[in-house]
Amino acid sequence: MAHDTTDRRPSLLTWGALATVYVVWGSTYLGIMVAIETIPPFTSGAIRFLTAAPILAAVTLLLRGRRAFRMTLTELRGAALVGVLLLALGNGLVTLGERYISSGLAALLVAAVPLWLVIFRVLARDRPGALTLTGVLVGFGGVALLSLTGGGGTSTATGSALILLASFSWSAGSFLAARIPMPSDPFTASAVEMAAGGAALTVTGGLAGERLDLAAVSGRSWAGLAYLVVMGSLVAFTAYVWLLGNAPISLVSTYAYVNPVVAVLLGAIALGEAVTGSMVAAGLVIVAGVALVVSTERRGRPGPGRAGEPGAGEPVPARARVFSRRGLKGP
Repeated sequence: MAHDTTDRRPSLLTWGALATVYVVWGSTYLGIMVAIETIPPFTSGAIRFLTAAPILAAVTLLLRGRRAFRMTLTELRGAALVGVLLLALGNGLVTLGERYISSGLAALLVAAVPLWLVIFRVLARDRPGALTLTGVLVGFGGVALLSLTGGGGTSTATGSALILLASFSWSAGSFLAARIPMPSDPFTASAVEMAAGGAALTVTGGLAGERLDLAAVSGRSWAGLAYLVVMGSLVAFTAYVWLLGNAPISLVSTYAYVNPVVAVLLGAIALGEAVTGSMVAAGLVIVAGVALVVSTERRGRPGPGRAGEPGAGEPVPARARVFSRRGLKGP
């Protein structure tokens, strides 16, 4: 069980881990865009998670022993279901959507995940406060503006719809993860989620008629995919889990509105993606809505809590789920 760290002053290690989550998870949208230049979208996701899953499982076994893998069949099924919702549908649709819209625009739309989580809470007969609901309205107003303006002409209705469906699935998986039996070890649960999500993406890619032509895959795409596996799904994920147990949740939660900013900047710098005035304005509205939601929720429920959702296609750590059974205590 994590200890309450709200009174601890952030250490150099804490800032290093937070910087890793800021930059790496913010850059996963760029990594996806580069990977799918020559690798089919669902196939790239399948390779990513089916590669990361056994690595994470092996490291967990080495460091934590067999006890970490003790789980019931019900817990195994729960983790598999969450993996399909988060990674096969969530990440899969983000990856497909980035064929139509810029990586920065995709990240801004995905930033609405905490807003969807509040909607799920309302449907579950939880009653968020007035400021939380105001933040949801503001945030979704920004989403609507961003979708209607198309980010200044670089988007299509298809791409925006795919990303919004992805964020909805991401939120559904995150919401269920806090309410169904899951493996207690965060790394074991995530390894199961990655394996299930990767398997589902493999099937989806086959049904979609995707074929991987190794001769046609560029070194740039392989590098992007390797970055997603190593940095996105392993290094940053580990830093995030560590932060959940060792840093104030008010600090950890800030990544939810830093990641989209990082994604937009990297997309503009590395890929020359357009950053228009309408895109910036709509993005600021979304981030403002999310910031209002998470700050209000944090004040209303003191102590450690879930810190929102990870980057583009990262599983929700079991530790974050254990912190709060209500589904949202951070961004």
